[in-house]
Amino acid sequence: MHSQTLHGPPEQTRSRSLRPEAEREAIQAQLERMLADPLFRNSKRYPNLLRFLVERTLQGQTDDLKERTLGIEVFERKPDYDTTLDPVVRTTAGEVRKRIAQYYHESGRQNEIRIDLPVGSYVPEIRVPAPEVPTGSIEVSPVPPLVFRAPGTRLRARQAWLPLVIAVLVGACFPLLWSRPWVTGNALRKFWTPVIGASNPVLLCVGQRPNLRFVRPESPSGTQGMAPASASADGSDATLTPEELYLQGSQNLTIPDVTTLTKVAGALQSLGVSYRIRGESVASFADLRDGPVVLIGAFNNDWTIRLTGAQRFTFEQAGNLRWIKDSQNAGSKDWAVNLTTPYLQLNQDYALISRRLDPTTDRMVVVAAGLLGYGTMAAGEFLTNSEYLAAIGRVAPEDWDHKNLQVVITTKVIAGNSGPPRVLATYFW
Repeated sequence: MHSQTLHGPPEQTRSRSLRPEAEREAIQAQLERMLADPLFRNSKRYPNLLRFLVERTLQGQTDDLKERTLGIEVFERKPDYDTTLDPVVRTTAGEVRKRIAQYYHESGRQNEIRIDLPVGSYVPEIRVPAPEVPTGSIEVSPVPPLVFRAPGTRLRARQAWLPLVIAVLVGACFPLLWSRPWVTGNALRKFWTPVIGASNPVLLCVGQRPNLRFVRPESPSGTQGMAPASASADGSDATLTPEELYLQGSQNLTIPDVTTLTKVAGALQSLGVSYRIRGESVASFADLRDGPVVLIGAFNNDWTIRLTGAQRFTFEQAGNLRWIKDSQNAGSKDWAVNLTTPYLQLNQDYALISRRLDPTTDRMVVVAAGLLGYGTMAAGEFLTNSEYLAAIGRVAPEDWDHKNLQVVITTKVIAGNSGPPRVLATYFW
Protein backbone atom coordinates (compact mmCIF):
# COMPACT_ATOMS: atom_id res chain seq x y z
CA MET A 1 0.00 0.00 0.00
CA HIS A 2 1.30 3.42 -0.94
CA SER A 3 1.34 6.15 1.66
CA GLN A 4 1.98 9.83 1.95
CA THR A 5 4.34 11.13 4.61
CA LEU A 6 4.15 14.45 6.44
CA HIS A 7 7.65 15.06 7.73
CA GLY A 8 10.73 17.12 7.06
CA PRO A 9 11.96 20.70 7.38
CA PRO A 10 9.48 23.42 8.38
CA GLU A 11 9.14 24.85 4.93
CA GLN A 12 8.27 21.43 3.48
CA THR A 13 5.83 20.72 6.26
CA ARG A 14 4.19 24.10 5.81
CA SER A 15 3.60 23.56 2.12
CA ARG A 16 2.36 20.01 2.71
CA SER A 17 -0.15 21.26 5.31
CA LEU A 18 -2.29 22.55 2.45
CA ARG A 19 -4.11 19.23 2.25
CA PRO A 20 -7.62 18.80 0.92
CA GLU A 21 -10.21 19.48 3.58
CA ALA A 22 -11.43 15.89 3.51
CA GLU A 23 -7.92 14.61 4.18
CA ARG A 24 -7.39 16.98 7.10
CA GLU A 25 -10.70 15.86 8.55
CA ALA A 26 -9.66 12.21 8.16
CA ILE A 27 -6.39 12.89 10.01
CA GLN A 28 -8.28 14.71 12.76
CA ALA A 29 -10.69 11.77 13.03
CA GLN A 30 -7.75 9.36 13.31
CA LEU A 31 -6.28 11.50 16.07
CA GLU A 32 -9.57 11.39 18.00
CA ARG A 33 -9.75 7.62 17.48
CA MET A 34 -6.30 7.19 18.99
CA LEU A 35 -6.99 9.51 21.91
CA ALA A 36 -10.19 7.58 22.70
CA ASP A 37 -8.19 4.37 23.08
CA PRO A 38 -7.38 3.29 26.69
CA LEU A 39 -3.71 3.84 25.88
CA PHE A 40 -4.40 7.59 25.89
CA ARG A 41 -7.79 8.32 27.41
CA ASN A 42 -6.73 7.28 30.91
CA SER A 43 -4.18 10.09 30.98
CA LYS A 44 -4.29 13.85 30.61
CA ARG A 45 -0.73 14.76 29.65
CA TYR A 46 -0.25 12.32 26.76
CA PRO A 47 -3.42 13.28 24.80
CA ASN A 48 -2.77 16.98 25.37
CA LEU A 49 0.71 16.79 23.89
CA LEU A 50 -0.20 14.60 20.91
CA ARG A 51 -3.26 16.71 20.07
CA PHE A 52 -1.22 19.93 20.21
CA LEU A 53 1.53 18.53 17.97
CA VAL A 54 -0.81 17.10 15.34
CA GLU A 55 -3.07 20.16 15.17
CA ARG A 56 -0.15 22.57 14.88
CA THR A 57 1.35 20.39 12.16
CA LEU A 58 -1.91 20.36 10.21
CA GLN A 59 -1.91 24.16 10.48
CA GLY A 60 1.65 24.29 9.13
CA GLN A 61 2.95 25.80 12.39
CA THR A 62 5.89 23.51 13.10
CA ASP A 63 8.59 26.12 13.75
CA ASP A 64 7.50 26.45 17.39
CA LEU A 65 7.41 22.72 18.13
CA LYS A 66 10.42 22.98 20.44
CA GLU A 67 10.83 21.68 23.97
CA ARG A 68 10.61 25.03 25.75
CA THR A 69 7.62 26.23 23.73
CA LEU A 70 5.78 22.97 24.37
CA GLY A 71 6.56 23.19 28.06
CA ILE A 72 5.04 26.67 28.18
CA GLU A 73 2.00 26.16 25.94
CA VAL A 74 1.06 22.56 26.74
CA PHE A 75 2.26 22.08 30.32
CA GLU A 76 1.86 25.68 31.53
CA ARG A 77 5.47 26.10 32.62
CA LYS A 78 6.94 29.55 33.18
CA PRO A 79 8.80 31.05 30.19
CA ASP A 80 12.16 30.84 31.99
CA TYR A 81 11.75 27.31 33.35
CA ASP A 82 14.80 25.02 33.35
CA THR A 83 14.26 22.22 30.83
CA THR A 84 17.14 20.27 32.38
CA LEU A 85 15.58 20.16 35.84
CA ASP A 86 12.05 19.76 34.50
CA PRO A 87 12.10 17.33 31.53
CA VAL A 88 8.30 17.06 31.36
CA VAL A 89 8.22 17.49 27.57
CA ARG A 90 10.88 14.86 26.88
CA THR A 91 9.45 12.27 29.27
CA THR A 92 5.90 12.80 28.04
CA ALA A 93 6.98 12.59 24.39
CA GLY A 94 8.80 9.34 25.14
CA GLU A 95 5.67 7.87 26.68
CA VAL A 96 3.58 9.09 23.73
CA ARG A 97 5.94 7.34 21.30
CA LYS A 98 5.64 4.12 23.28
CA ARG A 99 1.84 4.26 23.34
CA ILE A 100 1.64 5.06 19.63
CA ALA A 101 3.74 1.97 18.92
CA GLN A 102 1.44 -0.14 21.07
CA TYR A 103 -1.67 1.30 19.41
CA TYR A 104 -0.55 0.36 15.90
CA HIS A 105 0.79 -2.98 17.13
CA GLU A 106 -2.78 -4.18 17.66
CA SER A 107 -4.19 -6.21 14.77
CA GLY A 108 -6.61 -4.58 12.37
CA ARG A 109 -4.96 -1.17 12.43
CA GLN A 110 -2.56 -1.63 9.54
CA ASN A 111 -4.76 0.34 7.13
CA GLU A 112 -5.44 3.28 9.43
CA ILE A 113 -3.85 6.67 8.94
CA ARG A 114 -0.48 6.47 10.67
CA ILE A 115 0.50 9.23 13.11
CA ASP A 116 4.02 8.82 14.51
CA LEU A 117 6.33 10.97 16.61
CA PRO A 118 9.88 10.33 15.40
CA VAL A 119 12.63 10.07 18.00
CA GLY A 120 14.49 13.35 18.32
CA SER A 121 11.68 15.45 16.87
CA TYR A 122 8.41 16.96 18.03
CA VAL A 123 7.02 17.21 14.49
CA PRO A 124 4.60 14.33 13.88
CA GLU A 125 5.01 12.13 10.85
CA ILE A 126 1.63 11.41 9.23
CA ARG A 127 1.10 8.75 6.59
CA VAL A 128 -2.21 8.71 4.78
CA PRO A 129 -2.92 5.47 2.87
CA ALA A 130 -3.49 6.18 -0.81
CA PRO A 131 -6.94 5.15 -2.04
CA GLU A 132 -6.90 2.03 -4.17
CA VAL A 133 -8.79 2.67 -7.40
CA PRO A 134 -9.19 -0.26 -9.83
CA THR A 135 -7.36 0.26 -13.12
CA GLY A 136 -9.58 1.65 -15.81
CA SER A 137 -12.44 2.43 -13.49
CA ILE A 138 -14.32 5.70 -13.66
CA GLU A 139 -15.48 7.39 -10.50
CA VAL A 140 -19.05 8.58 -10.85
CA SER A 141 -20.67 10.87 -8.31
CA PRO A 142 -23.98 9.45 -7.18
CA VAL A 143 -27.04 11.39 -8.28
CA PRO A 144 -29.82 11.59 -5.73
CA PRO A 145 -33.02 10.04 -7.08
CA LEU A 146 -36.03 12.19 -7.74
CA VAL A 147 -38.74 11.61 -5.17
CA PHE A 148 -42.36 12.32 -5.88
CA ARG A 149 -44.83 12.54 -3.03
CA ALA A 150 -48.56 12.52 -3.33
CA PRO A 151 -50.46 15.28 -1.51
CA GLY A 152 -50.85 14.59 2.21
CA THR A 153 -47.83 12.26 2.52
CA ARG A 154 -45.54 14.73 4.40
CA LEU A 155 -46.92 13.81 7.81
CA ARG A 156 -46.57 10.09 7.11
CA ALA A 157 -42.97 10.68 5.98
CA ARG A 158 -42.16 12.42 9.27
CA GLN A 159 -43.75 9.58 11.18
CA ALA A 160 -41.61 7.14 9.22
CA TRP A 161 -38.48 9.01 10.32
CA LEU A 162 -39.44 8.94 14.00
CA PRO A 163 -38.20 5.38 14.77
CA LEU A 164 -34.87 6.20 13.12
CA VAL A 165 -34.45 9.36 15.22
CA ILE A 166 -35.21 7.39 18.40
CA ALA A 167 -32.70 4.71 17.41
CA VAL A 168 -30.00 7.34 16.83
CA LEU A 169 -30.67 8.91 20.24
CA VAL A 170 -30.56 5.54 21.98
CA GLY A 171 -27.34 4.68 20.16
CA ALA A 172 -25.78 7.95 21.26
CA CYS A 173 -26.77 7.41 24.89
CA PHE A 174 -25.84 3.72 25.06
CA PRO A 175 -22.06 4.22 25.41
CA LEU A 176 -22.68 6.63 28.27
CA LEU A 177 -24.98 4.18 30.02
CA TRP A 178 -22.58 1.29 29.46
CA SER A 179 -19.50 3.17 30.69
CA ARG A 180 -21.28 4.30 33.85
CA PRO A 181 -19.00 7.33 34.39
CA TRP A 182 -20.40 7.85 37.88
CA VAL A 183 -18.57 4.63 38.85
CA THR A 184 -15.13 5.91 37.80
CA GLY A 185 -14.54 8.52 40.46
CA ASN A 186 -15.50 6.12 43.22
CA ALA A 187 -13.59 3.07 41.94
CA LEU A 188 -10.28 3.89 43.65
CA ARG A 189 -11.97 4.26 47.01
CA LYS A 190 -14.02 1.07 46.50
CA PHE A 191 -10.91 -0.99 45.81
CA TRP A 192 -9.16 0.31 48.91
CA THR A 193 -12.26 0.24 51.14
CA PRO A 194 -11.04 -2.78 53.16
CA VAL A 195 -7.92 -0.89 54.30
CA ILE A 196 -9.49 2.53 54.78
CA GLY A 197 -10.21 3.22 58.41
CA ALA A 198 -7.91 0.50 59.73
CA SER A 199 -6.70 1.28 63.23
CA ASN A 200 -3.05 0.65 62.31
CA PRO A 201 -1.08 1.98 59.30
CA VAL A 202 -0.97 -0.10 56.14
CA LEU A 203 2.30 -2.01 55.75
CA LEU A 204 3.87 -1.60 52.31
CA CYS A 205 6.15 -4.63 52.02
CA VAL A 206 8.39 -4.41 48.96
CA GLY A 207 10.54 -7.16 47.44
CA GLN A 208 14.34 -7.15 47.56
CA ARG A 209 17.36 -8.97 46.21
CA PRO A 210 18.81 -11.89 48.18
CA ASN A 211 21.06 -10.65 50.96
CA LEU A 212 24.81 -10.93 50.31
CA ARG A 213 27.86 -10.30 52.44
CA PHE A 214 31.08 -8.69 51.23
CA VAL A 215 34.68 -8.25 52.36
CA ARG A 216 37.42 -6.15 50.75
CA PRO A 217 40.35 -8.28 49.52
CA GLU A 218 43.44 -6.48 48.31
CA SER A 219 44.00 -7.02 44.59
CA PRO A 220 47.50 -7.49 43.12
CA SER A 221 47.28 -3.96 41.68
CA GLY A 222 46.74 -2.51 45.12
CA THR A 223 43.10 -1.57 44.49
CA GLN A 224 40.30 -2.93 46.59
CA GLY A 225 37.51 -5.08 45.20
CA MET A 226 34.34 -6.64 46.58
CA ALA A 227 34.01 -10.34 47.23
CA PRO A 228 31.40 -12.42 49.08
CA ALA A 229 32.24 -13.62 52.57
CA SER A 230 30.57 -15.79 55.17
CA ALA A 231 28.27 -14.27 57.75
CA SER A 232 29.55 -13.24 61.15
CA ALA A 233 29.08 -15.63 64.04
CA ASP A 234 26.01 -13.84 65.35
CA GLY A 235 24.52 -13.40 61.85
CA SER A 236 24.51 -9.61 62.17
CA ASP A 237 25.88 -6.88 59.91
CA ALA A 238 27.93 -5.37 62.72
CA THR A 239 31.28 -5.83 60.95
CA LEU A 240 30.19 -4.16 57.69
CA THR A 241 31.26 -0.66 56.74
CA PRO A 242 28.54 1.79 55.62
CA GLU A 243 29.53 1.29 51.98
CA GLU A 244 29.37 -2.48 52.29
CA LEU A 245 26.02 -2.25 54.03
CA TYR A 246 24.71 -0.15 51.14
CA LEU A 247 25.57 -2.97 48.74
CA GLN A 248 23.45 -5.48 50.63
CA GLY A 249 20.25 -6.75 49.09
CA SER A 250 18.42 -5.61 52.20
CA GLN A 251 19.39 -2.02 51.40
CA ASN A 252 18.35 -1.93 47.73
CA LEU A 253 15.18 -1.92 45.65
CA THR A 254 14.62 -2.26 41.91
CA ILE A 255 13.24 0.64 39.88
CA PRO A 256 9.99 -1.22 38.96
CA ASP A 257 9.29 -1.95 42.63
CA VAL A 258 10.12 1.63 43.64
CA THR A 259 7.78 2.94 40.93
CA THR A 260 4.96 0.72 42.18
CA LEU A 261 5.69 1.59 45.80
CA THR A 262 5.48 5.29 44.99
CA LYS A 263 2.17 4.92 43.16
CA VAL A 264 0.58 2.90 45.96
CA ALA A 265 1.84 5.27 48.65
CA GLY A 266 0.45 8.22 46.70
CA ALA A 267 -2.94 6.56 46.27
CA LEU A 268 -3.18 5.73 49.96
CA GLN A 269 -2.17 9.24 50.91
CA SER A 270 -4.87 10.69 48.64
CA LEU A 271 -7.40 8.55 50.50
CA GLY A 272 -6.14 9.70 53.88
CA VAL A 273 -4.65 6.31 54.74
CA SER A 274 -1.42 6.20 56.77
CA TYR A 275 1.25 3.67 55.87
CA ARG A 276 4.71 2.40 56.76
CA ILE A 277 7.33 0.77 54.52
CA ARG A 278 9.34 -2.40 55.12
CA GLY A 279 11.64 -4.39 52.89
CA GLU A 280 10.74 -8.05 52.46
CA SER A 281 13.93 -9.17 54.16
CA VAL A 282 13.18 -7.31 57.39
CA ALA A 283 9.38 -7.65 57.52
CA SER A 284 8.34 -10.18 60.14
CA PHE A 285 5.21 -12.21 60.56
CA ALA A 286 4.35 -9.94 63.47
CA ASP A 287 4.53 -6.95 61.09
CA LEU A 288 2.06 -8.65 58.74
CA ARG A 289 -0.27 -9.36 61.67
CA ASP A 290 -0.25 -5.73 62.79
CA GLY A 291 -2.60 -4.36 60.12
CA PRO A 292 -3.47 -4.35 56.38
CA VAL A 293 -0.60 -5.26 54.06
CA VAL A 294 0.34 -4.42 50.47
CA LEU A 295 2.87 -6.87 48.99
CA ILE A 296 4.88 -5.52 46.06
CA GLY A 297 6.81 -7.95 43.87
CA ALA A 298 6.51 -11.72 43.54
CA PHE A 299 9.65 -13.80 43.12
CA ASN A 300 11.74 -11.27 45.06
CA ASN A 301 9.15 -11.12 47.85
CA ASP A 302 8.86 -14.33 49.83
CA TRP A 303 5.73 -13.09 51.60
CA THR A 304 3.91 -12.81 48.27
CA ILE A 305 4.68 -16.41 47.36
CA ARG A 306 3.64 -17.61 50.82
CA LEU A 307 0.35 -15.75 50.98
CA THR A 308 -0.89 -16.39 47.42
CA GLY A 309 -0.44 -20.16 47.52
CA ALA A 310 -4.05 -21.14 48.24
CA GLN A 311 -5.93 -19.03 45.70
CA ARG A 312 -7.26 -19.61 42.22
CA PHE A 313 -4.38 -17.73 40.55
CA THR A 314 -0.87 -18.35 41.85
CA PHE A 315 2.76 -17.73 40.88
CA GLU A 316 4.73 -20.74 39.63
CA GLN A 317 8.30 -21.33 38.47
CA ALA A 318 10.07 -24.35 36.99
CA GLY A 319 13.63 -23.85 35.82
CA ASN A 320 13.77 -20.74 33.65
CA LEU A 321 10.00 -20.57 33.14
CA ARG A 322 7.72 -18.41 35.29
CA TRP A 323 3.97 -18.32 34.89
CA ILE A 324 0.69 -17.46 36.56
CA LYS A 325 -1.25 -20.65 37.13
CA ASP A 326 -5.03 -20.89 36.95
CA SER A 327 -6.17 -23.75 39.18
CA GLN A 328 -9.22 -24.14 36.94
CA ASN A 329 -6.93 -24.75 33.96
CA ALA A 330 -3.87 -26.12 35.70
CA GLY A 331 -2.14 -27.45 32.60
CA SER A 332 -2.03 -24.11 30.80
CA LYS A 333 1.11 -21.98 30.75
CA ASP A 334 -0.26 -19.24 28.50
CA TRP A 335 0.66 -16.50 30.99
CA ALA A 336 4.39 -17.17 31.14
CA VAL A 337 7.81 -15.62 30.56
CA ASN A 338 11.10 -17.35 29.89
CA LEU A 339 13.97 -15.97 31.97
CA THR A 340 16.50 -16.76 29.23
CA THR A 341 14.85 -14.33 26.77
CA PRO A 342 17.07 -11.28 26.10
CA TYR A 343 15.28 -8.32 27.64
CA LEU A 344 15.14 -6.37 24.36
CA GLN A 345 13.34 -9.34 22.78
CA LEU A 346 10.84 -9.72 25.60
CA ASN A 347 7.49 -8.41 24.35
CA GLN A 348 5.04 -9.26 27.14
CA ASP A 349 4.82 -9.64 30.90
CA TYR A 350 2.03 -10.77 33.22
CA ALA A 351 0.99 -9.74 36.69
CA LEU A 352 -1.42 -10.65 39.45
CA ILE A 353 -3.45 -8.24 41.55
CA SER A 354 -5.05 -9.76 44.60
CA ARG A 355 -7.05 -8.47 47.54
CA ARG A 356 -8.33 -10.80 50.22
CA LEU A 357 -8.68 -11.37 53.93
CA ASP A 358 -5.74 -13.69 54.51
CA PRO A 359 -6.52 -16.64 56.82
CA THR A 360 -2.90 -16.89 57.95
CA THR A 361 -2.53 -13.32 59.19
CA ASP A 362 -6.25 -12.54 59.62
CA ARG A 363 -5.53 -9.23 57.91
CA MET A 364 -6.44 -7.74 54.53
CA VAL A 365 -3.62 -8.41 52.06
CA VAL A 366 -3.27 -6.67 48.70
CA VAL A 367 -0.78 -8.02 46.13
CA ALA A 368 0.69 -6.11 43.19
CA ALA A 369 3.24 -8.36 41.53
CA GLY A 370 4.46 -9.35 38.08
CA LEU A 371 6.45 -12.25 36.77
CA LEU A 372 9.08 -9.60 36.03
CA GLY A 373 9.38 -5.94 36.94
CA TYR A 374 7.36 -4.82 33.90
CA GLY A 375 4.32 -6.64 35.23
CA THR A 376 4.81 -5.22 38.71
CA MET A 377 4.78 -1.67 37.32
CA ALA A 378 1.64 -2.43 35.31
CA ALA A 379 -0.02 -3.81 38.45
CA GLY A 380 0.87 -0.66 40.37
CA GLU A 381 -0.54 1.50 37.59
CA PHE A 382 -3.73 -0.54 37.50
CA LEU A 383 -4.64 -0.53 41.17
CA THR A 384 -3.96 3.19 41.61
CA ASN A 385 -5.89 4.36 38.52
CA SER A 386 -9.63 5.00 38.85
CA GLU A 387 -10.24 4.40 35.14
CA TYR A 388 -8.79 0.88 35.23
CA LEU A 389 -10.50 0.02 38.51
CA ALA A 390 -13.81 1.33 37.18
CA ALA A 391 -13.56 -1.19 34.33
CA ILE A 392 -13.35 -3.94 36.96
CA GLY A 393 -16.30 -2.43 38.79
CA ARG A 394 -18.47 -2.77 35.69
CA VAL A 395 -18.10 -6.56 35.62
CA ALA A 396 -17.85 -7.10 39.38
CA PRO A 397 -20.68 -7.87 41.84
CA GLU A 398 -22.35 -4.84 43.36
CA ASP A 399 -20.61 -5.38 46.69
CA TRP A 400 -17.17 -6.01 45.18
CA ASP A 401 -15.60 -3.54 47.60
CA HIS A 402 -16.24 -6.08 50.37
CA LYS A 403 -15.29 -9.22 48.44
CA ASN A 404 -12.00 -11.01 47.85
CA LEU A 405 -10.76 -10.58 44.31
CA GLN A 406 -7.99 -11.49 41.88
CA VAL A 407 -7.18 -9.84 38.57
CA VAL A 408 -4.69 -11.21 36.03
CA ILE A 409 -3.30 -8.53 33.73
CA THR A 410 -0.76 -8.32 30.95
CA THR A 411 1.38 -5.52 29.58
CA LYS A 412 3.17 -5.14 26.28
CA VAL A 413 6.92 -4.65 26.55
CA ILE A 414 8.62 -2.67 23.80
CA ALA A 415 12.40 -2.16 23.85
CA GLY A 416 12.57 -2.78 27.57
CA ASN A 417 9.66 -0.46 28.46
CA SER A 418 6.32 -1.63 29.82
CA GLY A 419 3.00 -0.36 28.56
CA PRO A 420 -0.49 0.08 30.01
CA PRO A 421 -2.16 -2.88 31.72
CA ARG A 422 -4.83 -5.03 30.06
CA VAL A 423 -7.15 -7.37 31.98
CA LEU A 424 -7.05 -11.08 31.11
CA ALA A 425 -9.12 -12.63 33.90
CA THR A 426 -11.01 -11.70 37.07
CA TYR A 427 -12.30 -13.71 40.00
CA PHE A 428 -14.46 -12.62 42.94
CA TRP A 429 -15.50 -14.61 45.98
